[in-house]
Amino acid sequence: MRDFKKLQIWSQSHALTLDIYQATAAFPDDERYGLRSQMRRASSSIPTNIAEGSGRGSVGELRRYLSIAFGSASELTYLLLLAKDLTLIDERSFDQFTDKCTSIMKMIRAYRAKLGASS
Repeated sequence: MRDFKKLQIWSQSHALTLDIYQATAAFPDDERYGLRSQMRRASSSIPTNIAEGSGRGSVGELRRYLSIAFGSASELTYLLLLAKDLTLIDERSFDQFTDKCTSIMKMIRAYRAKLGASS
């Protein structure tokens, strides 16, 4: 068992989730169950899966949950593009959030590689 709170990828993805929650608070009410909800779920899925994988009993399971976290980061990247195109977030916010997603995805990929082949 690993302490997920000590992982840089967890702390950065948690910070991104907090930023996404703050940014989506300004979305119109008609997006409450639409894009706002999807972006919040996708962003929170990243640190959640890192935490869950860290609590699992094997490296193989941790790698699997890291793959899910990576997928959630990819999903969030698209949702950010959609939010920008719908003018729900500005270009600057889009760039900042997508840069953070890209950084997190690189860290997840590197951590998975460091863990080695699935066992």
